[in-house]
Amino acid sequence: MDGIEVLVDGRRLDERYDLKKFTSGGFEWTYEGAAPQQLALALLADHLGDDQAALKLCQPLMRAVVANLENDWQLTGQDIDDALKRLETNR
Repeated sequence: MDGIEVLVDGRRLDERYDLKKFTSGGFEWTYEGAAPQQLALALLADHLGDDQAALKLCQPLMRAVVANLENDWQLTGQDIDDALKRLETNR
């Protein structure tokens, strides 16, 4: 899986190692682990524009969404919002 890029509106999604470095290996998905959690953090930081909320929510989003993504996937902002609402409801 070397060379994986995740794009948001045509631009490369930053790993956001500046917030927290779960892995130095970049993004992965389809399982629970450090690389999927890095993806969840990056997705949330980009989508929410709130670094602290992204840090707080990245593990639950990784477990609920990122770990369950297929090899070829797309997420919209609405998909992320819906997942966050489900997580809040299940709390």
